[in-house]
Amino acid sequence: MKVDGGIAGGLDGAAASAAEQEAQGYDGVWSAETSHDPFLPLLLAAQSTTRVDLATGIAVAFARNPMTLAQTAWDLQTASHGRFVLGLGSQIKPHITRRFSMPWSHPASRMREMVLAIRAIWDCWTDGSKLDFRGDFYTHTLMTPFFDPGPNAFGHPRVFLAGVGEKMTEVAGEVTDGFICHGFTTERYMREVTVPALERGRAAAGRSMDGFELYGPMFVVTGRDEDEMATAATAVRRQIAFYGSTPAYRPVLELHGWGDLQDELNRLSKEGRWAEMGDLVDDDMLTTFAVVAGLDDVADRLADRWGGLLQRVGFYAPYDIDRVRWGEVIATLKAA
Repeated sequence: MKVDGGIAGGLDGAAASAAEQEAQGYDGVWSAETSHDPFLPLLLAAQSTTRVDLATGIAVAFARNPMTLAQTAWDLQTASHGRFVLGLGSQIKPHITRRFSMPWSHPASRMREMVLAIRAIWDCWTDGSKLDFRGDFYTHTLMTPFFDPGPNAFGHPRVFLAGVGEKMTEVAGEVTDGFICHGFTTERYMREVTVPALERGRAAAGRSMDGFELYGPMFVVTGRDEDEMATAATAVRRQIAFYGSTPAYRPVLELHGWGDLQDELNRLSKEGRWAEMGDLVDDDMLTTFAVVAGLDDVADRLADRWGGLLQRVGFYAPYDIDRVRWGEVIATLKAA
């Protein structure tokens, strides 16, 4: 199993953080689009590392268009000498329309077309073929030599897609190289919903699951003693509650019989009562969404839960951890 880390925050320290994680044994470093651009830290990371994959996890696809994404990914593929992964996600309608002021419609169909358009642009740059992509959402029919960067010495970047719902997951299986499992995913949901949807998508494209990678930044509650475990549990409960308040993620809760809880979490979120939301995540829900174990046992527990499902794993741990002891966790998981 590959083990991935991440770059948090902005540009300060991005290069040093990536280099440190490469030295620590991580296989990949992911950059998220939250309060900072997801691409710029990876350019700095490309200059300070030589081995790790560098990926966006995720870049908001619908905040951009296929051409801008194709160009940025092309340049990062070159800068990283072939180690870049374009990880895309849809976000939800309020953010796309109200935060980014961009159109929203038929997200799964739009995402499928976006990825195909990006690949058409890359093909044009690679073999000099005429750019003639015409879809329902995107049309790209103009590429003159002045704007054509030409072939990439390191080939096309890999494309991963994040999703929770079955339609978006099927799209990932059909048109991308890998799937980013949301942290708000349980083992049961992945086995009963996610993997079958990916298999349907792969079958629609005439492909098997061979070579297709599943990555997940999965919730972990760990620590050196009871106090650290309690602090970690509180932070993870609040994060689970935050995601659970989002209507788009309700199917995960419903699979486990917790659908009604989503209504209450959504109501509290609209009232800004974030701390109270975490109190509604009981021990059963916590252990369903998160691996809960001390530092001595957490690697084995992670391998037991995710070893047969994920090809690469990350750690969703919104709290401080013992970085020295964490090196032992990484080594154990990589050997799993």
